[in-house]
Amino acid sequence: MLQPAAIDGLAFARHAAVLEGRLGMDSLPRLAQSGCSGSVLDFVLTGEINERGKQGLKLAVDGSVRLQCQRCLGNLDLPVHLAAQLELASSEAEIMAADDDIERVVAGREMSVAALVEDEVLLALPMVPKHEQCSAEAQLEANAKP
Repeated sequence: MLQPAAIDGLAFARHAAVLEGRLGMDSLPRLAQSGCSGSVLDFVLTGEINERGKQGLKLAVDGSVRLQCQRCLGNLDLPVHLAAQLELASSEAEIMAADDDIERVVAGREMSVAALVEDEVLLALPMVPKHEQCSAEAQLEANAKP
């Protein structure tokens, strides 16, 4: 499925447009740099006028990312299921001046869809990825002397 590289954020919101797609690691370089591998993420991006009367975007992302467990150093497949509601702002100054908990992004005519997805996934990743219970075999390998 061919995906547009960018959207006009304000027009997308105003027309309540919907975009569905799938992104692989080749489209998500910052996730790759953070140690993720083998990721395929499905997303749905929806334009809206929110309950405050402001233009915004709703983003739902589903998939998984593979990280390295920091306890046993084995592979950790982390499911990703997130939903974000983003209000469109006219400038960085508007975002900085806001004193509420509303998540905002600067609206533009060339908003990268992949960057929006990547930003939200990066924010959702754990600072220290680890299994809830590491396997004994993985712990033995990690503790083995070279």
